[in-house]
Parts: sequence; C-alpha cells; structure tokens
Amino acid sequence: MADDKELHMKALRLNRLPETLREELKAARLKRDWSQLELGRRIGLPQVHISSIETGKTVPRYDTLLDLVRVLDFDLVMVPRALVPAVQALVRDSKSPDEDTARSLYAFDDDEAADES
Repeated sequence: MADDKELHMKALRLNRLPETLREELKAARLKRDWSQLELGRRIGLPQVHISSIETGKTVPRYDTLLDLVRVLDFDLVMVPRALVPAVQALVRDSKSPDEDTARSLYAFDDDEAADES
C-alpha cells in the first residue's frame, strides 16, 4: 500500500513550474523594471538560476519559490480546490481592464454608485 502511495505522489510532481506561474513571476519582475540579475541579487541567486526558473528548465525549491513571490510582493496560499475558481475570479475582478492598477473588491461600479445616491 505504501508503494502505491509513493508511486502516486511521484506521478504528481512537476518537472517545471506551470507556465502561467512562470509568466506571472516574469511579469512581476518586469513591472518593477528588474533584470534577472537584480531579482537574483535580491534573493541571493545567480541570474542563470532565475532564467532557468522563468524558462521552466529548473523547478525551484519551495523556500526559493517563497522568496521569489515575496520579494515580488505576492504570497503563496493554500486554497481549497473547490474555491479556486472563486479566488481566481476575485483576483481577476480586483484589477482594472489595463491590469496595472488594482481596484477595491468592494468598489462600486459607476452604475451602482448612481443607484446609491
């Protein structure tokens, strides 16, 4: 039984970070006008390692991934799988159409604000 669980766990391991996560990390770095060298300097990694993470050639250790997301002003959280679509919708809706400026999740739309007055 333990062998079955071990085989199952190995099958779930990724050989690279998901592309969307790698793109988000790179976009966050570029938004700050940081080079790979600068990001690496901030978390104590060589530029080539940052490059290999962004291109999917390397899967970072958990602590490295945590350092990366935190220095880029994000965080990793555990979300119950059933709530993932709701959380994704909240994140998507919290951003304006140009995605550069976040808006409050509780902000009124123009139509709603007119109805309130």
